[in-house]
Amino acid sequence: MSQTYRALLVGTGSVAESHVRAVEGSAGRVQLVGAVEVDAERLRIFGARHKIAALSTDYAAALRDVRPDLVLIAAPPALHADMTIAALEAGAWVLCEKPFCASLAELDRIEAAERRTGRFAGCVFQQRFASSTAQVRRLAAEGLLGRPLVAVCNTLWFRDAGYYAVPWRGKWATDFGGPTTGLGIHAMDHLLHLLGDWAEIRAQAATLDRAIEVEDVSMALIRFASGALASVVNSALSPRQETYIRLDYQRATLELTHLYGYTRDNWRFTLAPNAHEEGNSLAQAWQSSPADTGSTHTAQLADFIHNLDTRTRPLTSGDDARRTLELLTALYKSAFTGRPVERGSIRPGDPFYTALHGGGSPRRDDEAPVARSA
Repeated sequence: MSQTYRALLVGTGSVAESHVRAVEGSAGRVQLVGAVEVDAERLRIFGARHKIAALSTDYAAALRDVRPDLVLIAAPPALHADMTIAALEAGAWVLCEKPFCASLAELDRIEAAERRTGRFAGCVFQQRFASSTAQVRRLAAEGLLGRPLVAVCNTLWFRDAGYYAVPWRGKWATDFGGPTTGLGIHAMDHLLHLLGDWAEIRAQAATLDRAIEVEDVSMALIRFASGALASVVNSALSPRQETYIRLDYQRATLELTHLYGYTRDNWRFTLAPNAHEEGNSLAQAWQSSPADTGSTHTAQLADFIHNLDTRTRPLTSGDDARRTLELLTALYKSAFTGRPVERGSIRPGDPFYTALHGGGSPRRDDEAPVARSA
């Protein structure tokens, strides 16, 4: 008989509803037995709506009283690392919303806690878990697409002053960054999942139109270990909102256009003009897809349950989580120092190791960026 895992949800904001739907879609494998929220009235309303028995405004007490197998963290970013470590040390596994933590130094603390406890913590990157993404990766791994050459990764969203009026948003200490870490992180993680290891990044960041500490736009050029080149735009300033990933392989172009989630219908497949019989077989391989699963929290939780069952490391933890967090850190370092940054170059002693922004700040209008040397 399959084990049922007891889950504690931390935070009851809008993203918490996605976690509730994921639990409801787990076919009984996960039971939401408790919730934590500092706002007692909001907690009461949330608990009544979802019929959650154990409600608490005290996270440590909830860990002690509920003794969960799994903690789902949907609290503000500045709380992520300490809450994750506390859950691991309480005997639970963790699935934490993005950004996973504030720095590579904090990620090292989380990984040290994993080693001490024998439990694992993963970040919510649901865009990896659609069946259509698995199919693209399979076609690439089998060599049917040829080498990846060119990519585009755009997160063009719109966030107004009301969005940044939430006290913890728009500040380095509590939000860790602007659209780079809060919005574009999903598409950039998805890009890395599709194209693999990155080697070097060159970037710029600016605060053009929002009254915030952090950037409201960033742009980057990424060179991958494969030799492929990608351009990236992360914006909170774009009234016509769109998330767009384009992958140009030797034999085909794959384009994904959506906003916050996608299914197979959001993809567009184009064969190279010189494709002949080989191209026809590739087109057939693309069309012969399995049952469609979208990029949802439900899909990621299903994968996480498999890890719990088999006691194996989740896909969005460990080296995979570090690859994405290191890319974000390197983007800020490049933007604030004006220099390219190679993967693996940010180590203890570097100001960007202990803070994503390294103590720098984004360009405002036509001013020069303020940077710390590293």
